[in-house]
Amino acid sequence: MRQVRHQIQFRLRIISGDDIALGPGKVDLLEAIGATGSISAAAKARGMSYRRAWLLVDTMNRCFLQSLVAAEAGGARGGGARLTALGVEVVRRYRSVEAKAAKAGATDLAALGDLLR
Repeated sequence: MRQVRHQIQFRLRIISGDDIALGPGKVDLLEAIGATGSISAAAKARGMSYRRAWLLVDTMNRCFLQSLVAAEAGGARGGGARLTALGVEVVRRYRSVEAKAAKAGATDLAALGDLLR
């Protein structure tokens, strides 16, 4: 008998109007931008096109009271991007909610996993 591996995930999404203001992929992208200092490098690290990453950043920046990512135009140093103070706070709070929800729901998530084939 073959053993099937299951994965149960908690996925938090924050909706603003018709837009997904924040979700797991967007937070991963924000963390990659913070680590690389570049939307282009972050997109590459996340396996997406620069255009897709830029559109996601644009959506996040429009949905929040202030921009989460500040981009600098190219030049002698080639430009770049950085998380704003709000961007850092949003990532921290999102990951905190994720951790708390996973801990609070661990028993039920495990029980759901036990009910899978």
